Amino acid sequence: MPDLLDSLMPDTQALAGPLLRTSRLTLRPLAAEDVAVFHRLINDWEICRRLPDAPFPYPADLAAAWIAAAAADRLAGRAEQFALVDEATGEMIGCAGLRMGKGHKAADLGYWLGRAFWGQGYGLEAARRLVEWAFAAFAIMRLTATVAADNDASAALLQRVGFLPSGKGGQVFMCRPGQKLPVKHFALEREAPAAAVPKKNAVLLVVAVALIDAQGRILLARRPEGKKMAGMWEFPGGKVEAGETPEAALVRELREELGIEAAASDLAPFVFASHPYENFHLLMPVFLCRRWNGTPHPREGQALAWVAPERLVEYPMPPADRPLIPMLRDFL
Repeated sequence: MPDLLDSLMPDTQALAGPLLRTSRLTLRPLAAEDVAVFHRLINDWEICRRLPDAPFPYPADLAAAWIAAAAADRLAGRAEQFALVDEATGEMIGCAGLRMGKGHKAADLGYWLGRAFWGQGYGLEAARRLVEWAFAAFAIMRLTATVAADNDASAALLQRVGFLPSGKGGQVFMCRPGQKLPVKHFALEREAPAAAVPKKNAVLLVVAVALIDAQGRILLARRPEGKKMAGMWEFPGGKVEAGETPEAALVRELREELGIEAAASDLAPFVFASHPYENFHLLMPVFLCRRWNGTPHPREGQALAWVAPERLVEYPMPPADRPLIPMLRDFL
């Protein structure tokens, strides 16, 4: 088996990839030494009958080929596949991954666990971590998942993570050649549709600024993992605290977020955004700033990018920020 895998695998750099952790699991790229365990776990009728691409019995050489393909897909940007490893024992207990859609605007989530590890919350833990990472690491706007119609446990897990039913259909499963079995489809949007805001919900006042450099580029910050709307790009700024003016709030936020000093007199009022979210209504004055002291650098784990006005549309933004793009593009 190792000889077959060696012949299929890309070079050793193909195994490099993200390392994700939960309270009990490590999600790491699959490796050549996983073949035997992978095959032992998946070669189970109760698992294969739930996976469209898994024949039964599951051939040992297919396990080697699948792991090699996972490495090649990662290099090509087609997929991210992980071994699920129990932190306490170091034992591989299953797999989970994302298969990318066209333009990386959507991805399909899949997972499976060895039968001995069912019913212990490992699947939920892995799925939540993978969803969180997917939205933070990629410009994905939608995640999808498909389960066999009789797989009630996986359907319930997906809904606990936030997926909603999106339809039903039929799919051929390799373990039952020639049969099209019923399946259920689920989807999770990066941002839920904005609901009408009840009168009792408060208006949240935040402030933002378009920092403009000497080349006419605008600074965007990408929200890090763990924050709401992680992975989205936005203009620097934040909540206006009690007793603060919008200008004072921006001066403070620029210091805290980016380590730069700006004077209130350097902030030019430009436009404002008004947007309903599920539990509040956002009101956001937006300023322009061309002068500050210091070099912007991320102080809160965010990524930064200087972006030409005509390229702002390429960066996924929260719904409140998106209407600002044509105004900035036309103005600059």
